[in-house]
Amino acid sequence: MPVSRRHFLLGSLSLPLFAGKAAPERPNILLILVDELPAWVLGAYGNKEFRTPNLDRLAQTGTRFFRHFSCAPAPGPGCATLLSGRTPMQLGDAPAASPAESPLAKMLAGLGYACQGAAVTAALPLLEQQAAGKPFFLALNHTIGYEGAPQKYLDLYAKEKFDGYNPEHAAANAVQKEMLADVVGNVRKVAAAVSAVDDTVAALVATLRQRSLLDSTLVIFTSACGALLGRHGLWGSSLASQPPNMYDEAVATPMIWSWPGHVPAQGVRPEMVSAYDLVPTLCELLAAAPPAGNLCGRSYGPLVTGKPLPKKHPWRTTVCAHIDDTDMAREERYKLVLRAQGMGPNELYDLSADERENVNQYDNQRYLTVRNTLAGELSKWQQQFSA
Repeated sequence: MPVSRRHFLLGSLSLPLFAGKAAPERPNILLILVDELPAWVLGAYGNKEFRTPNLDRLAQTGTRFFRHFSCAPAPGPGCATLLSGRTPMQLGDAPAASPAESPLAKMLAGLGYACQGAAVTAALPLLEQQAAGKPFFLALNHTIGYEGAPQKYLDLYAKEKFDGYNPEHAAANAVQKEMLADVVGNVRKVAAAVSAVDDTVAALVATLRQRSLLDSTLVIFTSACGALLGRHGLWGSSLASQPPNMYDEAVATPMIWSWPGHVPAQGVRPEMVSAYDLVPTLCELLAAAPPAGNLCGRSYGPLVTGKPLPKKHPWRTTVCAHIDDTDMAREERYKLVLRAQGMGPNELYDLSADERENVNQYDNQRYLTVRNTLAGELSKWQQQFSA
């Protein structure tokens, strides 16, 4: 429900982000982390064909980031970066820890949180067991598949033509070409799976409300990576092509925060934020020391709570990502993709004129200054945060 200005200000006084040195209020944290769910399939991010009324309502009760990006756009690496705050270069080939055993969970456990992890579909019993007197961190994980959605959700999309979708022919470097033989049919199945998750989120929020935990629980909904679902002639995440791609469908992910009385309702943030910013943000929120490591992220606490940033410390304009031999530097207007340390094939897109990234401007001399500037940002990021 909408939060009045008075309620928001009064309800916020206990947080260090809002009130200097006041002792932090430590809410329960419900983190819903979905693999291969791109921002573009949610109604809150402009989709008119996928039905996600409950996630859209969650966004209305809180704040969503319009430009949130995975740092390693594939399920395992993306999750590892999100839950540790470390870059893919720092993490190397180490297998991703489960959400309940991640650096974030260990940090929260040190603050007295009861930390548990579960699949989204098995979360309700765990949520019903949480004790009111002890803060909990419940990390829920789910992968959006194209098989197995209950029939009632498949029926929702049986006649949906997805006219606005415009699937493309399979790309020559596509890995999952079998999924591209019937793109619309497979997208119907994905849409059904997304709607099933949407209903589960509604059930989780209803349980929090029934147990009088909603006002004391921070709900975060995000994704480890996106998916192309036929766009650019590719199906899955960045690893849907060889070499990996950095298209926005795979890199741009939802980030929604909802906490009544603390996070402004109906908030939309346009800043460039990354998955590597989540851990620093929660550390600032809870007045906790960050996990060990040379973290590159920055707390977006003031942004998500509607507070101004210090004038001498404006928000960044560029985010970076890395997977295998492929690197990305993206700002609001331009995106640079370098492969094999610049040996190529490389890409540069002017997103203001080419939102779908169809025209590669890398060799266009008109964009030489842009290309060199973003390459410098990427090089600096790699040098500072590879160890």
